Amino acid sequence: MGESPHTVTALPTERRPGCPFDPPAELMDARRHGPISGYTHPGGKPGWLITGYDLVRSVLADPRFSSRRDLMNVVDYELPPAPPGEFLLMDDPEHRRYRKPLMGKFTVRRMRLLTDRVERITADCLDAMEAAGPSADLVAAFARPIPAVIICELLGVPYEDRGSFQRQVESFMNGEPSDEELMAAYTATQDYLADLVAAKRANPTDDVLSDLTDSDLTDEELKGVGLILLAAGLDTTANMLALGTFALLRNPEQLAALRADPTLVDRAVEELLRYLSVAKSFMRTALEDVELGGRTIKAGTTVVLSYHTANHDPERFTDPHALDVRRQHGGHLAFGHGIHQCLGQQLARVELKVAFTALIKRFPTLRLAVPAEEVVLRPETADIYGVKSLPVTWGV
Repeated sequence: MGESPHTVTALPTERRPGCPFDPPAELMDARRHGPISGYTHPGGKPGWLITGYDLVRSVLADPRFSSRRDLMNVVDYELPPAPPGEFLLMDDPEHRRYRKPLMGKFTVRRMRLLTDRVERITADCLDAMEAAGPSADLVAAFARPIPAVIICELLGVPYEDRGSFQRQVESFMNGEPSDEELMAAYTATQDYLADLVAAKRANPTDDVLSDLTDSDLTDEELKGVGLILLAAGLDTTANMLALGTFALLRNPEQLAALRADPTLVDRAVEELLRYLSVAKSFMRTALEDVELGGRTIKAGTTVVLSYHTANHDPERFTDPHALDVRRQHGGHLAFGHGIHQCLGQQLARVELKVAFTALIKRFPTLRLAVPAEEVVLRPETADIYGVKSLPVTWGV
C-alpha cells in the first residue's frame, strides 16, 4: 500500500547528550516520517513501531490487539503464558477477573483518604533528609522511600520486614545486578509474597492483600497480583519523583512558577507525567489483520507502542518538548488507555502532588550538587526510565 514505510531496525539505547528528557533522537526521527514505522524485534521477527499519539491510543482501545504474553511474536520461540495473577499480560475475561476485585481499592475517593498518610510519610523523609543535610541523594532519601512505605502498607508488609523486603525489590527493579543476582532477588521477593499471602489468609489485617483473600483468587494468583501492585506502585512513582525533580531543577523558570503558585501542582504533575513518560513503551499483538495508519498489520504481528514519543507528538501537544507547568492537559498516555489503563493512577497522583509540594516548600534553595551532565541516568534498556541517583544540596 503506497510507498515503503520508514523502518527502525532497533530501539535506541541512548538519548542525546544534554537531552535526558526528550525521547531518543531515532524515535523522534521515526515520528517525523509518520506515526507508524516498520520495525524488527530483537529476535528478528518483523513488527511495527507506533509513535503517533492517535494511533497509540487507538491500539490501546482496540480489542483486536492482545496483551497476552504468549502471543507476543518477538522471538523465534514461543513465550509462556503470564504467571497466575500477572493480569497486565492477559486479555479479558482473565484480565477482568483479576482487575475487578481491585478496582474498589483504588478509587479517587479512597486515594484521597490516603492523603494525610502520604503527607506524614513525606514529612518524615524530609525531616530525615534535612537533619542529615545540607546535601542528599534525592533518590535514596526521598523518591524511593515514599512510595516504598505506601506500597508496603497497602500490601500489609509487617514493619519489621520492610527494610529487607525493599532491598530485595530494589535489586530486581533497578536493572543493575547481574542476571543471576536479579533472578535471585526476584525469586526471594516471590517467596516472600507467597508467605505474606498465606499469613493474610490465616490472619487478615487492614490491607489490600487481606481484603483479596475474600475473593475467589488462589494463593498463587494473589502472589502474582501482589507482584504487579509492587512493580506498578513502587518503581514508576519513585522514578517520577526523582526524574521529575531533576526536570524541574533543569527548568528553573518552571520551578519558580510552581513555587510562586502551589495551586499549579495538579497541572504540573500531569505535565511531568506527559513530559517524562517513565514507562516508555508497551507491546500488543494483532489478533486479526488490522488496517492502521495506511498499513496492514497482519494477524500475529506484534507492535511496539512508544508512549514517550506519543506524549511528545506535535500533532497533539503544542511545543511538546517544552516543560510547561501551566499547560492545560488533554489526555496524555502516561497511564496508558483502555482496559489496561493503570489501576493505581489516582494513588500515584496523590503521592506526586503531596511529595513535590512538600519538597519545594521545605527546600526553597534546592539545587543540583553536581553538573547536570554528571547525573547518571538509568539505561534505556530498563523497563522504567529515571535517574540512578540525584545528588542535591540546599542552603546558602
